[in-house]
Amino acid sequence: METQITVKDVAKKFTKSLKRSMAYGALDIFQSSLGFSIDSSQLRSGEFWALNNISFDVTKGETLGIIGCNGSGKSTLLKMLNGIFYPDQGSITMAGKVGALIEVGAGFHPMLSGRENIYINGAILGMTKKEIDAKFDEIVAFADIGDFLDAPVKHYSSGMYVRLGFAIAVNVEPEILLIDEVLSVGDLAFQNKSLQKLSALREKAHIVVFVSHNLEHVRNLCDKILVLNKGELVYYGDPHEAIKYYKDLSNESETTSIKRVDGWGLHMKHSSGEFNIIKGCLVDDQAKEIDSLIIGQDIIILIEFEVNQNLEDIIFSVAITEKRAFACIWQMSNDSNQNNVYHLKKGKYRLRVRYKSPQLAAGTYVPSVSIRNAKTGQLYEKLYGYLKPFQVKYKENDHIGHGGILHIDHEWHLHRQDG
Repeated sequence: METQITVKDVAKKFTKSLKRSMAYGALDIFQSSLGFSIDSSQLRSGEFWALNNISFDVTKGETLGIIGCNGSGKSTLLKMLNGIFYPDQGSITMAGKVGALIEVGAGFHPMLSGRENIYINGAILGMTKKEIDAKFDEIVAFADIGDFLDAPVKHYSSGMYVRLGFAIAVNVEPEILLIDEVLSVGDLAFQNKSLQKLSALREKAHIVVFVSHNLEHVRNLCDKILVLNKGELVYYGDPHEAIKYYKDLSNESETTSIKRVDGWGLHMKHSSGEFNIIKGCLVDDQAKEIDSLIIGQDIIILIEFEVNQNLEDIIFSVAITEKRAFACIWQMSNDSNQNNVYHLKKGKYRLRVRYKSPQLAAGTYVPSVSIRNAKTGQLYEKLYGYLKPFQVKYKENDHIGHGGILHIDHEWHLHRQDG
């Protein structure tokens, strides 16, 4: 198969300070003008490697997905493929006409209409006016911007920007199409239409390279996946293995961040002053603080608090939220039987809540707590993010074929019926 993208030993560095970056740039230009060579292999003060020692090939007709945690260098790599950034080391070879959709609204003139921007963007991507005329109706139909075609694009929503930009990029029919996470801005119908268009390009032996956090998209669409971590290429190859590698990497990162935190900062707090939460954490049966569980293990939450005045008819609610999706898995309170409320006198208390054998899937979860008056509904205290997040982990050798937010024990039986 014909190789159309070749990336060999590529590295790119940036400077944390804009002022220092400008100073380094002026110094490099000055030294270059005097004929001095510049050693780009060494980091100067304040510099860091955004990408380092990246090598891979993409052949004609392949779709490549690029995944990795935030800050791993995905968008930087895509911009280097598009020629926006040049490598400090190594080389990039792109054989074929390149189209790109990397930033929402990039290349659009805000004061011009959608119609005018179609012609401008098409020309930038290498199309003649005659070619744009031939594709115009198809671009407009795909973008589905309705009556806004002749309105200035500064009035467009982010979704309209993406639809128009994508419609232009794919209808240019580039041999190599580069796409960043911008597709996530569109609604579900547009995402489905876009994925169908990408599949059609793939069938025509075009190359598609795209960055996405949607693992189902990259799994279903890509022939190969490249995994980046802190600027390093850590896996390149089979989509299923790449996604497994990425998930393991993400879980390791979550574990490190949880263990590193000394007291979890408040993300959301409402307080009327009657309560003072002293401590909130996950514990085991011996009351020892923990930050991870095995699937099916009881969740025990310990909350220590102080009441500043006598209070009647108190309800405590504790919720468990999946961290990435910000989805509440369940919320339970002490008044489940309509009668069990607490009457508290001024003083210090310790509350222990046990969730028995919860079947949460492996992942990271955040507990939260709220305290109300059962009769008046008055909210005394509401905290999200006060308790440290915790991880649920698979049992040993049990991690294949599971997903979602609930773990369900299951059995599979296959019987042949014809003998």
